[in-house]
Amino acid sequence: MARGDEEFVEFATASSARLQHVAFLLTGDRHEAEEAAQAALVRTYAAWARVRRRDAYAYARTVLANLVTDKWRRPLREYATEQLPEGPVPRDLADEVTRRRWLISALDVLSPRERAVIVLRHYVDLPEAEVARELNLSLGTVKSLNSRGLAKLRVAVDSPVPGQRRNQESGVRR
Repeated sequence: MARGDEEFVEFATASSARLQHVAFLLTGDRHEAEEAAQAALVRTYAAWARVRRRDAYAYARTVLANLVTDKWRRPLREYATEQLPEGPVPRDLADEVTRRRWLISALDVLSPRERAVIVLRHYVDLPEAEVARELNLSLGTVKSLNSRGLAKLRVAVDSPVPGQRRNQESGVRR
């Protein structure tokens, strides 16, 4: 292996799942998330000599956010092949799946920029200034998008679950 490759392999192994999860929250699609996370790791590897001494995860996350944002701006054309992709691995974790679907459906009410700000600010727990820097937005725009996004999420979360009715007098769901 070349010098630094072992260090990058350790970094990629430790960071891959987190990057895929952030990408999934940004895109709402598992396959797009895997591709974006892989592309972010490839670009991080290309810059490894520069970033390995600094915060390599922050660099990879910034690359990831930029890749997803670029995809919103200019959609990639996909071409069919004869080879099918791997099928999803069945999970036995019903609660995890239910929570994930609920989160993704809640995030679907947001615009792409609101979604990016909400995910980076509240899931990745970045300060507003860093979110602004990663998304190349002004601090005021990040604050505004965050405020609007949270308001939309509150409405989405407070709306009744399909199939449930509220008792008008007590406010109890049946």
